[in-house]
Amino acid sequence: MLREHGLELTRIGGSGDEGIDGIGRAPISAVLSSRVAVQVKRYNPEGKPIGRETVALFQRDAQTKGAERAILVTLGRFTEPARKAAISATPTVDLIDGNRLAELVLDKQLGVQLAPVVNESWFDRFT
Repeated sequence: MLREHGLELTRIGGSGDEGIDGIGRAPISAVLSSRVAVQVKRYNPEGKPIGRETVALFQRDAQTKGAERAILVTLGRFTEPARKAAISATPTVDLIDGNRLAELVLDKQLGVQLAPVVNESWFDRFT
């Protein structure tokens, strides 16, 4: 999904990845780009949200890899302290929660599409 949105990434995740699932380049313009680190957390959308500590640790790991920007993606959500931590240190972390991820996937129609759904109970009030 990130590649479809213009990022040039190499997957480095797995055992011993030091908290980084992907590293690469985010083109900003025709002459400017930024080194970016990516981490993906497959958290339950209904479970515990990602907190400040996880974001701060990822920032440190991304900085160690020379990233100027970072992206943390989850199916779940982020706490308010996590959102504050994401912009309080370098590299800045763009947080993509489950709702935003769904929007981005739909935007590029990556294996999904919107389909109308009829809520039949809505019509019950007319009987």
